Amino acid sequence: MAAATSICRELRLRDYRNFTELELQFPAAGAAIIGENGAGKTNLLEALYYLEIFRSFRGAPDEQLVRFDAPAFHLRGRFEDTGSGRTVEVTAAYEVKGRRKRVTVNGVETERLSEAIGHVSAIIFSPSDVSIVAGAPGERRRYLDIVLSLHEPGYIQALQRFRQALRQRNTMLRQGAHSALLEAWTEPLLVPAARVMSARARWIDAYAPRFAERYSAISGGLRAEMRYAPGGRIDPSAAGDEAALRTALEAEIARVAERERDRGMTLVGPHRDDLAILLETDTGPVDLRNFGSGGQVRTGVIALRLVETESLRAARGRTPIILLDDVFAELDPGRSRRILELLEREEHGQVILTAPKASDVDLGARGTEFVSTLASWRIAGGRVTT
Repeated sequence: MAAATSICRELRLRDYRNFTELELQFPAAGAAIIGENGAGKTNLLEALYYLEIFRSFRGAPDEQLVRFDAPAFHLRGRFEDTGSGRTVEVTAAYEVKGRRKRVTVNGVETERLSEAIGHVSAIIFSPSDVSIVAGAPGERRRYLDIVLSLHEPGYIQALQRFRQALRQRNTMLRQGAHSALLEAWTEPLLVPAARVMSARARWIDAYAPRFAERYSAISGGLRAEMRYAPGGRIDPSAAGDEAALRTALEAEIARVAERERDRGMTLVGPHRDDLAILLETDTGPVDLRNFGSGGQVRTGVIALRLVETESLRAARGRTPIILLDDVFAELDPGRSRRILELLEREEHGQVILTAPKASDVDLGARGTEFVSTLASWRIAGGRVTT
């Protein structure tokens, strides 16, 4: 029996980025969208993925997504779960005046965005992903937060509660509040902090072996690993136990209490976490961020996205839509070929990829037969020719 997959059947855009209006019907296998840089390829994939997480994967604020001089953007997508046959329609709109975002699922407006996140089931691979590995720890925390918000029920709510408690506690620290008042915000911080950190630790521990396998397969034999690096003196091996982690956090906060008062900020918790990605060398593991080549960093990013795909498949019971945004442009032919071969061998459903020219993905080449099943479309000036 074929594995259940998520499929985008229809996507409509109005006044989004460089698109005045666009309506597309996607084949079940997917499409290869070919066009020059600046034609709108990335904008198209960004719009589709927006219906999964309701923000730009490139980090742009909503007002920048509205076409110049337009009052608002509107997105509508229709998606199918091939396992159950169910369809879901997701819409999103943002009005510049009033800065209002409106999201609906099957025609019902959601009160909270967290209720709408994840109905699409999609993964995006993009050149901008390099910042996940090469950027500051905040980039990797953001990556983990998105993955776990889509993967683990209750994660986003715990993250929101932690952030609220953190803001209040930091305010108390800056104001030099009395210990009793500070303690009133320490307790509400501990529970969601432990929830967030233990979820991150469990996910990283569960998928670390698969990350190492993917990295080696893409790189042609080089080895890398990912590890959880908690904020504060917390034992990473015990971080997956939520109750034990809460106790450890409480002890660590007590240990740094004087330093926190001096600096006016909370020094322990998930806001200090990192996802360590290490390259194995003859002299031992080194930080890929600081010591990896451009190709090695990009390989790490692709390996992360591949384990994210597996993780989402396990959580949802269906294979997500794969969005590939010009991911082969800065990779050597060998790595590009191995990525396509990995996708060929593993479970994959609908694939929507973009490239400046068809030869960039070697359409129909031996060993990448699934690419030859994609519809070949052209894009120019915000218009798509199917």
